[in-house]
Amino acid sequence: MAKITWPAGTLLAPVPPALISSGSVDKPNVMTAAWTGIICSEPVLTYVSIRPSRYSHEIISKNKEFVINIPNLALAHATDFCGVKSGRDINKFEVCNITAEPCTKVLAPQIKAAPTSLECEVLEIKKFGTHDMFLAKVLAVNVDDKYLNERGALDLSKAGLLAYAHGFYYTLGRQIGKFGFSVEKPKTIKKRKAQENKIKFKKKNNK
Repeated sequence: MAKITWPAGTLLAPVPPALISSGSVDKPNVMTAAWTGIICSEPVLTYVSIRPSRYSHEIISKNKEFVINIPNLALAHATDFCGVKSGRDINKFEVCNITAEPCTKVLAPQIKAAPTSLECEVLEIKKFGTHDMFLAKVLAVNVDDKYLNERGALDLSKAGLLAYAHGFYYTLGRQIGKFGFSVEKPKTIKKRKAQENKIKFKKKNNK
């Protein structure tokens, strides 16, 4: 078997099929966008690329803010629906039975059921071909506390986060390691596993 060469395309996968909310809690709008990601860690910069014809493009261009909501399996239907229907015609929050909640730093709403929601302020709009890129600064991150472990750290291993790859949706499953596991020393591994077993033991006996 050998690789074959295709023309240039958007086959960078998987990517998050993020729910991009905008507007206000009283008049919320949401769309699905796979073209989003992190640009810089300090300051925390992100982006979302949106076609100029989209209703969200109009709202975000005016308000200069949006929220990136990372969906899970429970939001799969809404995630697909919000990618094919326009907020000009319907209230997608009502149709999909999702709840808009206030944010702490922006007027745009977050999605209550999303495991994580990133509040973003637009810094610049870059016009390209089919899409315009909204470069933004992340002002705050909201996380569902049911995904916090005993130490207060975020653990999304059981959230069933969605991934999008070449026209299809998938859920993330088995955790195979953490950042840096390939160079972790045996002594460190042994210590970490002992701590994990201790936490599991305490959790089991507290039930």
